[in-house]
Amino acid sequence: MLLSALLFSAMQVVINITGNRVPLMEQVFFRNIVSLILCFVIIRRHGLSLFGERKYQPLLFMRSSFGLLGLVSLFYAASNATQADVTILSKLSPFLITLFAFFFLKEQINKIQVPALLIAFGGAYLVANPAFHSDLFPLFMAILCAVFASVSYTLLAYFKDKVDALTVIMHFSTFCALVSLPFFIINYKPPSLTDFLLLVLMGIFGGFGQIALTYAYRLAPAAEVSIYNYSGILFSMLLGYLVLGETVSTNSLAGGALVILASLLTYRYSRQPSV
Repeated sequence: MLLSALLFSAMQVVINITGNRVPLMEQVFFRNIVSLILCFVIIRRHGLSLFGERKYQPLLFMRSSFGLLGLVSLFYAASNATQADVTILSKLSPFLITLFAFFFLKEQINKIQVPALLIAFGGAYLVANPAFHSDLFPLFMAILCAVFASVSYTLLAYFKDKVDALTVIMHFSTFCALVSLPFFIINYKPPSLTDFLLLVLMGIFGGFGQIALTYAYRLAPAAEVSIYNYSGILFSMLLGYLVLGETVSTNSLAGGALVILASLLTYRYSRQPSV
């Protein structure tokens, strides 16, 4: 999960760099066509199923659909807001994952997660409302990304021991590439050599980040492993500062601290008696 958070933070930086020059759906297409090729090569080499059994297709399409919505909202937010703000708000998803995992996967939930959830939303409020360090609509899209991602990641946990991780990614990448292809063709804007290389790099970061994330949710309960995704806040702040020259507002720092505190509380008491 730590590796996934770093790779996705790096992907966000590339999205921001190319956001004003490359159409959104063209970015989405490149992000997924690269991971599609990566997964296809690995799957064929190991003799795995490309798209999974028929009985799992409805949920696989549901996972891919919510994953695409999360991807589009993340790409828009990352292109129009500071990386730290986008990451903090999108990292609300682990708390939603905890709730979804409780209701749909029957994973246990702890009493500490209720105040932790309130603390996390307090941190999100500090980032999005008082500071207005970024425009409001991109921040709203970052919150939507958290909602869509929470459904998608909950389904990743469901597929554990049912569908191979690479098959899930292959299904998702193919679905996203096919859906974005018409928009890619209609609004195609030939990228410069530099932008093309950045788009390929974005696809590599996103592809390997998705592989790391998918395996993380297969190796531990969703409510626990998602906590480590908060390291992306620190990675995004650091990369945004070093690569993009972004500064982090006091409110964003305070909000990020509250979100991290909530995650630490959840992790610390994750093995306490549950309700």
